[in-house]
Amino acid sequence: MNKEQLAKVAETMTAGGKGILAADESSSTIKKRFDAIGVESTPETRRDYREFMFRAKEAMENYISGVILYDETIRQTAGDGTPLVKLIEATGAIPGIKVDASAKPFALFPGETVTEGLDGLAVRLKDYYGLGARFAKWRAVIDIADGLPTAAAVKANAHALARYAALCQEADIVPIVEPEVLMDGGHSIERCYEVTEHVLKTVYAELYEARIFLEGTVLKPNMIVPGKKCPKQASPDHVAAETLRLFRNCVPVAVPGIAFLSGGQSDVEATANLDAINRGGPFPWAITFSYGRALQAAAQKVWSGKPENVAAAQAAFLHRAHMNSLAARGKWSEASEKAAA
Repeated sequence: MNKEQLAKVAETMTAGGKGILAADESSSTIKKRFDAIGVESTPETRRDYREFMFRAKEAMENYISGVILYDETIRQTAGDGTPLVKLIEATGAIPGIKVDASAKPFALFPGETVTEGLDGLAVRLKDYYGLGARFAKWRAVIDIADGLPTAAAVKANAHALARYAALCQEADIVPIVEPEVLMDGGHSIERCYEVTEHVLKTVYAELYEARIFLEGTVLKPNMIVPGKKCPKQASPDHVAAETLRLFRNCVPVAVPGIAFLSGGQSDVEATANLDAINRGGPFPWAITFSYGRALQAAAQKVWSGKPENVAAAQAAFLHRAHMNSLAARGKWSEASEKAAA
């Protein structure tokens, strides 16, 4: 394990108001997104879609620190034959790779899942390193419902995250540790806090047991928010207060950075909440974003698979990346959102 390299990459991924573009949608997920805009999902259209973002020079150079890729994408070349990884590297951003095999039903625990993908991971990580990946991502999914989550499901997912992180660090790849407590359902913000506290404390206990070098990791968690169906929603200031209260209790100061997932929040909601969190400092970690839909949705709709729309789509991507960069420095406002738009 090259601790110096791991620490440097992890710090770079979350510092300076830049964030991580999650462009790691599976083929089935991106097909759903393309269906919504009337675009056929083929290797070529998926390549064209990702390529226009990676070629959005101003956005990538100024606001994006890293890009999470899917297995297909890390092997693809652009229309002119340039490997997509090289397009990312040319902007100063770091290429990364999604390595989990998604959440599968957790045997004997109805309604719960455990993320799979550890088999053969050491070999795959060596391959991905050779392709240019310097960080990886593994997502554990924790649902909130009556009687859920169980301690067994939380522990199983935390243990898998720790085993994944160990394999990554052994391969000199920074692990993004992503334990996502879903915001589906009607639970309160207090219930989200309670479950996320259990999850984070379990995850860090497992990381300790697995001898993980925390300075060479990045945490990608959910914010503390009520469920989408909860009748009582929370203001950005309330979300920030509860999120920071919990993270100060659960996340070791050795962790260099936290890159929040958007978790189904709208574009502007995810930005406003991130901004409020960053205004609540000081805190020992860099706090930024690792968004998928909340960075891409507007650009995807503008693009709609048409080459003549690429410039406008890149402008939409630039706008959201810029707004989230402001939020990562606690400098976003509704006025800046409207002025930039």
